[in-house]
This record gives sequence, structure tokens and C-alpha cells, in this order.
Amino acid sequence: MQSVLIVEDSPMVLKIIKHLAAKTLNFKLVYATTRAEALTHLAQEVDWLAAIVDLNLPDAPDGELVDDCLEQGIPSIVLTGSVNKEKREALTKKGIVDYVLKEGRFSYLYAVNLVNRLSRNRFIKVLVAEDSKMTRRYMVELLKRHLFEVVEAEDGEQALQKILSDNQIKLLITDNNMPKMDGFDLVHQLRHKYNNHDLVAIGLSSAEDKYLSAKFIKNGANDFLYKPFSHEEFYCRVMQGVESMERLESMKKIAYSDALTSIGNRRYFIETSREELKNCTEQNLPAALALINVDHFKDINEDYGHDVGDEVLVHIAKMMAATFDRFILARTGGEEF
Repeated sequence: MQSVLIVEDSPMVLKIIKHLAAKTLNFKLVYATTRAEALTHLAQEVDWLAAIVDLNLPDAPDGELVDDCLEQGIPSIVLTGSVNKEKREALTKKGIVDYVLKEGRFSYLYAVNLVNRLSRNRFIKVLVAEDSKMTRRYMVELLKRHLFEVVEAEDGEQALQKILSDNQIKLLITDNNMPKMDGFDLVHQLRHKYNNHDLVAIGLSSAEDKYLSAKFIKNGANDFLYKPFSHEEFYCRVMQGVESMERLESMKKIAYSDALTSIGNRRYFIETSREELKNCTEQNLPAALALINVDHFKDINEDYGHDVGDEVLVHIAKMMAATFDRFILARTGGEEF
């Protein structure tokens, strides 16, 4: 299990964070109140997911512990009592994930939730399409701070081919003005295959056309960002897009899952198999269909009760899911699969 380091010298603040972290985080939680104590933990543990660190500690008044964590490659969320332009820029330059002002329970909940966000980001692949090497490198660095898996493309054509060949890419950040294929055409082409829930697209441009953002969104983008942008605005747009996608995926999972067995339901089977049959026809591939009905299931319900019958169905579904993991599997009603 990965560990999360939480360092705060205020007993009251630490108590609040401990309460929130215990309810929210499913990781090994390691607490410290000083830099010395934190360094001991850092020397003992290896697999760190993230750290929530107070910027000003009694034995580290100038953020020395933040530097310690970053030097070990630990994504760091900084707690601070105040922030101004100079401090914000200094923290950003260090390479922190984010800073959180100590303004109350909601602020600490934000910091704790950000750890879960980092954990989920590791399984999200992002493609950055930008012909400017410097700008592309900057965005890639920002995304990697938040533990996203990042793929790069130098132009629209290259981006299109990478997305079409990799269905794991869930987020596209694309500049508008690129050689070979611009951002408008890239998004427009992708929308023939992916809707704006399956692939989130954020457009970028340095142009001053006030209608550009509307044009990009009407062309299929989920959001738009003018360059140059602050790293905070960049993160806000990215997180908004990713979390919107996750909410819709969660709703879709509920809509397409059987409530009892958690495998696909009738709707899932009909819609998915139609698409699969279409692909088989187009590619001249064989297809097979199996209809499975549990024999004498009515007797189980009558002799042992419906609760036991439900357990039998759940067990059968688990065995079938493990055996036929590469096939479309669904419960279409009662004891029918």
C-alpha cells in the first residue's frame, strides 16, 4: 500500500486533517509535526504517493521540507497561512502540485481530496498536441506533476493517428495553429468517432479573436484556454474536464450494469453486441452467441428462499466473468445470461 505523508505543526489543524484523511483516503497515512520527524519517515518509507506539507514549520521556516519531498520525487501539496504573487510564483517554480490556504475545513478537505485525484490521474492518459516545443514541454511538465500519463504530438495529423491507435487516451489538449492539421480540424475529425464524454478535448490558442473560444467549442471541444495561461487556470480546466468525464462514466456504468451481479445488463448487451456485430460484418470476422439459462433455478428459490437464489446468481456471474473475460457478458433477466 502506498503512503501519504502529512506534516502540520498546529495541533488543531492536524486534528482536522487526520479526521478528514481517515474518512477519505485509503492509503497508509504517516503524520509528523516537524521536519526532523518527517525526514525520519522519509528515510524509512519508499513508496510514497504524495505529501501534504505545512510550508512553515518550527525547524523548517522557509519551506525546507517541501524541497526535501520534491527532491525525492514526491508530489507535494503545500499548506500555507497566506500567499502573495511572489510566494505563488516561488512555489510554482519549485514544482509543487498545488498550494492550499489554511482557511478552514473546506480547504483541508480540498487538500485531502487532491491526494485521491492524484491517485486516479495515474490511470488517465493525456495527449498534448502543440507544435511549439517549449510550450508543449511546459504543459507536459504541469501534467506530470499531477501524475497523468502523457503522450505528445507535434501536429494535428500526428495527434489524430495516436488517438485513433490508442483508446486509452481520454484527454486531448490541442493548440489551434499547427502544421498539417489545425486544432479545429483535429477535434472535428475526432468527433466522428468519439463523443465529448469518451474523449475530452481542450482547445488552446494565442489568437486574440474574441469569438475563437465559441468557435472551438462549437467545433466539438469541451473547453478552451487562451495562451499564455497560469498554471492554476490550466489545472482548473483540466480537472473540470476530467471530473466531468468521470461523473458521466460513473452514471453510464450504473445505467449499463446489472444491480445484483454487477455484470452488464440487457441494455449493455444489446447496444454493445450491435456494435460488435457491425464490426464483424465490416471486417468479415466470425461471431458466436451463447444463451445460458440456469436449470431448475425456480426450485432453488422455492426451497431455500430468494436471498439464497440471489447469492447463486452472483456466484454464477463471477465465474462466468472470470471464464469469459474477453467476451460480451450480460444478465438479460432472471436466471438468463
